[in-house]
Amino acid sequence: MTTNREKTFSVGKYLVSPLTRLTPTGAYAPSVSIRSGQGRATHDRVFRFVVRFPTREGARRYATEQGLLWLQQAASDTATH
Repeated sequence: MTTNREKTFSVGKYLVSPLTRLTPTGAYAPSVSIRSGQGRATHDRVFRFVVRFPTREGARRYATEQGLLWLQQAASDTATH
């Protein structure tokens, strides 16, 4: 199984990297890496999703949307605390 790193982009202090992987059944599995910090202070969260897609593009889009939703939630949580 090959994991494809899709186009990485920045959102504020975060680097978002959608990932797709072709499963043995021929479906695509999405995941997303959300990284912050630099050097030894780097923190990387990786989310893997159970949902599968018939196309790589569908999996990429889902991973991107979920990464952005997580960032919105994290921003909302820090704003209220």
